[in-house]
Amino acid sequence: MNASDYSLPPTVETLYCDHHAWLQGWLRRRLGNAGDAADLAQDAFVRLLAAPRRFDSRPQARLYLRAMANGLCVDLWRRRQIEQAWLEALAAQPESFAPSAEHQAIVLQALQEIDAMLGGLPAKAAQAFVLAVGCDMTDKEVAAELGVSTRMVRKYVARAMLLCARMEERSADGQACLPAMPAAAPQRP
Repeated sequence: MNASDYSLPPTVETLYCDHHAWLQGWLRRRLGNAGDAADLAQDAFVRLLAAPRRFDSRPQARLYLRAMANGLCVDLWRRRQIEQAWLEALAAQPESFAPSAEHQAIVLQALQEIDAMLGGLPAKAAQAFVLAVGCDMTDKEVAAELGVSTRMVRKYVARAMLLCARMEERSADGQACLPAMPAAAPQRP
C-alpha cells in the first residue's frame, strides 16, 4: 500500500482535515481573493456532504476536489458577468425607472437561472431560444440566422421552454423564471 492511500474509505471529516487548507490555498491563488476562496472551499465540502464519493488515495481526492472547485470558480465568474451586465443595464436607465432592490435581486436570480439553463442546452438550441424569445424573431428569421429548418427552431425553443417550465416548478415561490415572456406552464395561485 502506498503512503498516500487511505487504509479505509475516508469520511468527509477526514477529507476536510486532509484537504481543506490545500483547497482553500489553491482557490486563493486562482481567484486572488481569500474571502471567495474560503466560500468556494466550503461549498466544495458541502457538495461532498450532499453527494459522498469514495476515494482510495489522497491524490485521487485532491484531483476530484480541484475539478469541483474549478467548476465552482467558473460558476462564480459567470454569476459575476451576469451581475455586471445587469448593473450596466440598470445604470443606462433613468433613475426614475430604477427597480427596487428586491426586484433587482429577483431579476438577477432569474438571469442566473436562465444562464444555467442555457448552458445545459446545445449551442444552437440556446441561440434559437434567445433569438426567438429574447429578440422576438420569427421561426423563419431564426432558421435563416442559424441555418436550420423552422421545424428545428420549434424543437429547439420547445426544449428550452421545457427546461424553463421545470425551473418554474422547482421555484419555491411559484414565480415564473421569465417574467417578461409568456408563461411556459400555468401559473400557480
